[in-house]
Amino acid sequence: MAELLSREEFRKAMEEAIKGRHSKASPFSEAWAAGKLKREHFARWAENHYHYVGPFADYLAYIYANIPDKFTDAKDFILQNMYEEEIADVRHTDLLIRFAEACGTTAARVTDERLMLPTTRGLQSWCYAVAIREHFVVATAALIVGLESQVPEIYRKQLPPLLEKYHFTKEEVEFFDLHIVSDEIHGERGYQIVLDYANTPELQQRCLEVIRDGAEMRWMYMDGLYRAYVEKDLAAVSA
Repeated sequence: MAELLSREEFRKAMEEAIKGRHSKASPFSEAWAAGKLKREHFARWAENHYHYVGPFADYLAYIYANIPDKFTDAKDFILQNMYEEEIADVRHTDLLIRFAEACGTTAARVTDERLMLPTTRGLQSWCYAVAIREHFVVATAALIVGLESQVPEIYRKQLPPLLEKYHFTKEEVEFFDLHIVSDEIHGERGYQIVLDYANTPELQQRCLEVIRDGAEMRWMYMDGLYRAYVEKDLAAVSA
């Protein structure tokens, strides 16, 4: 039977659960950072990414509904995250659509769920399932630690080439710049919520399981994009 880990042990275990499947090292991210992609590849990414991040406030709403009223700090964090996604200053998905349009696609295509790859639909469905069904601390571990906390490292790798190699304007790539800052804050706060409320060995182990699952789901989503849109093009270039 597993024993209750100390905060330090549990934090390290959560971080280790993401390593090896961190999406910053996925083939799609590597090709992006190396300047091997074209704007049409970014357009296909945006058309899929919208359907993962677009419902993020919905996932959070299910988590919020499952948090007992006495855990006010956890409820406040989830509510603030929802607010920032949807109505604080600018809706995050509007910035994503701005980038997509700069890549040559349209808002109508970005929001058309029929264009989702199966792997994108799988990630979206997994997010909904975890948010609805799991204990709030487990769902927080999955979505905030397993997924959202990865974003700053991914976008720090992807943003410079967008400006320097692909020559997007700062306004066109504001989506990435914003999330480097906001998701670093969200990710750290998510870690703290999980450290505070995963207070049994069973909850700790379940959190570690879903963090690993979340990292794997995001990797598979990115791998789906690479195989569908990039792999053949890069093979043709190198042939």
